[in-house]
Amino acid sequence: MLAVGLSLSSFLLSAVLAQSNTSTSPGTLSTAPPTTTVATAVPSPSSPLASPLPSQVALPPKQAWCPSEIFCAGSLLQTVNIADVYADPKTIPTSKSAQVVLADFQNISSGTTYGEVVNFLDSDFRGEGLELEALTLANFNANPSFLNNVSDPLVKAFSQTVHSFWTQLIRGTNSSTLCGSSGNCESSLIPLNHTFVIPGGRFREQYYWDSFWIVEGLIESELFDIANDTLQNFMDELDTIGFIPNGGRIYYLDRSQPPLFIQMLARYITASGDTSILTRALHLAEKELKWWDDNRSVTVKSPFTNQTYTMHRYTVNNTAPRPESYLTDYTTANAADQGPTLNETQRSELYAELASGAETGWDYTVRWFLHGINSTGGLRDLNVRSTVPVDLNSILYKNHLLLAGLYGNSSANQAAVQRHQAAAAALKSGLLDLCWDSSKVAFYDFNLATNTRNDVFSVAAFYPFWNGIIPDQILADPKSAFAAFSSVNMVLNRYNGTFPSTFIDTGLQWDAPNAWPPHQYIVLQALRSLPANLTTTALPANAANQSSFYWVPPGQLAITETQLLGQPVSGSTTTGVTNATTTGPSADINRLNGTVVNGGNATSGEGWAHALQRQLANRYIASTLCSWHATGGSISGILPRLSDAELNVTQSQNNTGNMFEKFSNLDIDSAGSGGEYTVQAGFGWTNGVVLWVASNYGGVLVAPQCPDLLTSPLATGLSSSVSGGKTSVAVLGKPCAQVLGLSVFALGLVAPLLL
Repeated sequence: MLAVGLSLSSFLLSAVLAQSNTSTSPGTLSTAPPTTTVATAVPSPSSPLASPLPSQVALPPKQAWCPSEIFCAGSLLQTVNIADVYADPKTIPTSKSAQVVLADFQNISSGTTYGEVVNFLDSDFRGEGLELEALTLANFNANPSFLNNVSDPLVKAFSQTVHSFWTQLIRGTNSSTLCGSSGNCESSLIPLNHTFVIPGGRFREQYYWDSFWIVEGLIESELFDIANDTLQNFMDELDTIGFIPNGGRIYYLDRSQPPLFIQMLARYITASGDTSILTRALHLAEKELKWWDDNRSVTVKSPFTNQTYTMHRYTVNNTAPRPESYLTDYTTANAADQGPTLNETQRSELYAELASGAETGWDYTVRWFLHGINSTGGLRDLNVRSTVPVDLNSILYKNHLLLAGLYGNSSANQAAVQRHQAAAAALKSGLLDLCWDSSKVAFYDFNLATNTRNDVFSVAAFYPFWNGIIPDQILADPKSAFAAFSSVNMVLNRYNGTFPSTFIDTGLQWDAPNAWPPHQYIVLQALRSLPANLTTTALPANAANQSSFYWVPPGQLAITETQLLGQPVSGSTTTGVTNATTTGPSADINRLNGTVVNGGNATSGEGWAHALQRQLANRYIASTLCSWHATGGSISGILPRLSDAELNVTQSQNNTGNMFEKFSNLDIDSAGSGGEYTVQAGFGWTNGVVLWVASNYGGVLVAPQCPDLLTSPLATGLSSSVSGGKTSVAVLGKPCAQVLGLSVFALGLVAPLLL
C-alpha cells in the first residue's frame, strides 16, 4: 500500500476507468456482474528519475498490531511514500513473496533515487483490485415493492435506477488470486467468506459504518441474502479478530468505526423475520460491546453535577502514520510549513490522534479540535482521544436497548436483559448530564481536556434523538422541540442543498459546506422520533425583517448569522439577485409559500416536523438526482441526457452519471470537496439512503428542479467568491481557501489537500 498525493491527470484517467454508474431503463435492469476494471498503477515520479529522494525523519516505532513489513509502518512503506509516485494511497499487492520484495528493497535502500523506487515498484508490485471479484446477484428483483410507495414518475424511475447499482457494487473474495499460505505474494486484504457490497471508488473493501446504510438499502431492495452475508462477515471478524475493524484491510487492525453492527442486526431481523441468525449473533454482539467497554471506555466526573459516569470515546493505540494515508500523516507531522518541529513523542501523539479521528468516521472536522472554532493549529490541534462524542455514546445506548430486546422474554435471559437496560440507562444519564446544554437546546461533545462541553455545533447533535434519547426539556415544551431542530429549518430556507456536518468552513471534508448522506438519514430519523404532541403546529413564520436564523437559540451555533457561509445563486433564479444577503428575509433565498425550493408540496394542517421531513427528503433526492444527471446520468424515455455543452461544465462528456459519497449543501449539482482524497463515486451509503428515503417518503417526493448548468455559478464563475461572512478555521497553520466543489464531477477534478 503506497500513500501519495493525487495527481490531476491520473485522476482524470480514473474517472474513465472507475465505477461510474451506467443508467439502465426501468424494468430492463441487468443482473449480470459488471466487468471489474483492474487498473495497474503506473508510477509517476514528481522529480527526475536520477534525483535522490528527500531526506526522511527517523522511522516511527514498529506497530505490534500490524502484521506486515511491507504494508505496515517501516522503512519500505516510508521510502515508497516519500517518493510520492502513485496517484492514490491505496493498496498495490506484491507480485513476489514478501521475502523477495524485502530483499529487493534492501538492494536499493541506500542512497535511493526516484528511478530506483520506480523500478522496484514496477518489478515487485502488481495491479490493485485483483483480490476481489464482481459477482452476479442471483436473487435480484428489478421491481422491489418499495417502488410502489413512490408516486412521482421521475423519482420512481431514478429510485429504480439506483436500486440497479447494487449489481455494480457487489463483490466476493477472489480465492484464485489470494496470496494465501503459498507465500508467492503479499496483500493487505482481510479475506471475507461471504458476499459483500463495496462503497465504491477507491474503497474496494467492506467498510464498517458504511454498511449500516448499505444494509438499509439492501433491505429496501429485498436483497436479504446480501444483508445476511454482510452481517456474517462482521461476525466472522468478531470471531477471529475480536472486534470489527474500520475496513477489510490489515492496516485497519488498530481501529474500529462507529459501532452499528447491533443496529444492522436488529434492522435485518425486523425486516426479514429471520431470527435464526441470533443463534450465532447474540454471543458476538456481546463480544463487540465488551470490546468497546474494555478498550474505549473512560470514567468522567461531571463538572455540572459531580456525578461519575462510564462513557466511551475513540482512542486508537497507534504511534505511526496510518499506512493507508502515510504521506498525508507524515507531512502533517513533519513538513516545515505545518508549525514547530515535533519531537518523537509529539509525533507519536499526533499519529494516535489522526488514527483516532479515522476511527470516528469523521476524518476530519473542527469538532475534534482542542480549541474548536478558535483553532489555528489545524490537524495538530486534534483532541479526539480526550473527547466524549455525543454520537458514539448515543449509538452504544441504542445498542444496549436493542440487544436487550433481541434476548426476548425468556426467563433464562432476564439477567442479560436487565444488564443491558441498566447499561443503557447509565449512558443516557451521562449523555444528558455531560452533553445536553439546556440554554442552547442542543447536544455537544464533552471535552475531557477542558472539562466542559465543546462549542462546535454539528449534526452529531441529532444522534441522541435518532437513538431515542429525548431530554425532558424537549418532552415538556413544543417550543424547545422546534428550537432543537431550528437549524434544519434554517438550512432548508437558506441553502440549496442538505444539512452540513458543521457550519464551519475549514476545508476538511466533515465540515461545511459538505453534507453527507448518512446525516440526512439521521436528521430525518431524529425528526421521526419526536412525539406527535410536540410537532402539531405549523412551521413558524419569520418575524419582520428577519430570516430563519431568528429561530435558532442564541449561542447554539457559536457563530453569528453574518459568519455563516453565503449561498451563491445564479442570476436566473426567482430571487433575481446574484448572491444571497447575509441577514434579513432575502437571506432565505429558498423560502416559498409553505415550503422551500425543492422541498415538495406543502399540505394543509402539516405539522412542523412533518414539513421538515418532507422538505429534507425532497432536497436529498434533488441533490443525488441532480448531481447524477449533471455528470451524465440519464433514464431512457424519462430523463434525457444533458447536452455536451452542459456536461462540459462538469467535465462529464464521457461520463454516465455518478452517485457521490458526499455533496455540497451550496449546490445540488455538485459533489462535496476537501479532505485527504478526491470525492468518490459509487456510492454505497448514498444509494442506500436514496432507497430508504424513496420507500419512506415516496408519497411526498416530487421531481426536482435541477439548476441550469449553463447559467449556474459553476459556469459563470460566481461560486469562486461568496458574498457574506465566512467562518474559517486555519488548517495546517494557514487559512484554507473555501472550496465549493467547483469541478469535482467526473469523479472530482480538484486535487486533495495534503492534510
